[in-house]
Amino acid sequence: MTTLSIPRVNVRGAALASAFRLAAITMLALIAYYFVGFDQGAVSVFGADTHIHEFLHDGRHLLGFPCH
Repeated sequence: MTTLSIPRVNVRGAALASAFRLAAITMLALIAYYFVGFDQGAVSVFGADTHIHEFLHDGRHLLGFPCH
């Protein structure tokens, strides 16, 4: 007769991995939100360089953020 064994799942490890994934996605979303909504060239390396601002300019207006 053959016995059927059911593998055990580590629920605590799965919950920890899920929490870590949620935290990573939340941080990436907040960083993206900052760049689209609030960056006015503040993270530019050379001061007057506004490539990030200009790249996201139309998306900023589309989402309703003022930038002028």
